[in-house]
Amino acid sequence: MPHRPLKNRIGPFALARALAWLRLCAIGGQSVAVLVCALWLRLAIPLLPLLACIGLLAVFSMVAAWRLGRPWPVSEGETIAHIVVDTSVLCVLLYFTGGASNPFVTLLLVPIALSAAALSIRAILAVAAIAGAAYLLLIRWYLPLPVLDGAHDHGYSLLVVGMGVNFVIMALLLGFFTNRLARALRVQQRAMQRVHERALRDEGILAIATQAAGAAHELNTPLSTMRTLLPELRREHAGDAGLAEDLSLLEGQVDRCRDILREMVAFGQAQLSQEPERLSVAQFLHSCTERFQLLRPEAELDQQLDEDTAQLPLRVPPGLRHALLNLLNNAADASAQRDSREVLLQVEREGDWLQFLVIDRGPGFASTEGNARLGQSQKQTGLGIGLTLAEATAERLSGELVARNTDDGAVVCLRLPLAVISRR
Repeated sequence: MPHRPLKNRIGPFALARALAWLRLCAIGGQSVAVLVCALWLRLAIPLLPLLACIGLLAVFSMVAAWRLGRPWPVSEGETIAHIVVDTSVLCVLLYFTGGASNPFVTLLLVPIALSAAALSIRAILAVAAIAGAAYLLLIRWYLPLPVLDGAHDHGYSLLVVGMGVNFVIMALLLGFFTNRLARALRVQQRAMQRVHERALRDEGILAIATQAAGAAHELNTPLSTMRTLLPELRREHAGDAGLAEDLSLLEGQVDRCRDILREMVAFGQAQLSQEPERLSVAQFLHSCTERFQLLRPEAELDQQLDEDTAQLPLRVPPGLRHALLNLLNNAADASAQRDSREVLLQVEREGDWLQFLVIDRGPGFASTEGNARLGQSQKQTGLGIGLTLAEATAERLSGELVARNTDDGAVVCLRLPLAVISRR
């Protein structure tokens, strides 16, 4: 699939989103607790101030949810501001319900636990200082929690029940939200590993490109010499029909090598200019298959393309034609391993994507998992760069390269978003 920036990476955004979900849970839990204490247990608590605080928290929750939906980055300072609001509301609620003697005072520790997995040391110390200050204030200033009517234990049983409920809440909250942050961390680590692997692969491709440029420059001289000598050899041995035929074939191959070198130069110039070709899908496929048939005249290439897709206009970026040719060459080599010449190319539109499916009749892939590795090939004569270059091209165009085995061979699917390659 196309690669997207990971919004759920570990850090301030992940913590702010976890706090948003926790805030919703707190609004529901606090509302239920206040109503149960006031209406069912008949405790003489200030119902109106408590519900007003919960209402303010609900308003802030909506504002925070809107904010997290914006594309602006979330800083540590903003996340700490969210924690300050949550802690202040909890502090006010605890002030009206017994202060530090309320068993739910330990909920002040939840932001510290979550911050430890997402913020810097300075930010964690700031959150800890906020929670500590709230606790110290609640020790000094609070309204005593009323005692149940008819209770003979001075509220001890109510305290035990509150501690039990608080234990369950703390266990659930810490377990659930810490797991979410840890999962975000694992996602980020996998993303970093993929970026590292792609960087190593791109370094290898750049090294190959550098060597190829040097080799192309050096090959031009001997090719020019051969192109000059071959016509003379044909004239000297005009009477030898067999040798003349071989020399004619060799001359054609030398011309083909020169054309390839010129195409390499033209491709480099197109890459620098970033000017894509403007063709229809049918025209693009015709240019690709025509060159493929010149390179592999023994291959039996079959195409499947519907009329609507054929007329689709494209902005063909540099490298796409080479990527498709690499896939077709690999398919021809794979089919040859089973004494077959069949190669099938299917081009279809699937929603906002254009798919190039290259199907062979070979033995299939030993493994279709993981990325193509530079320099590793399943063919004895392969260099191991065809799939790698095709995959690099797909990623550069925000697409993907997917391989799978079938009963008769293998399918390699090059998927590209129309938003990147279509002229419309």
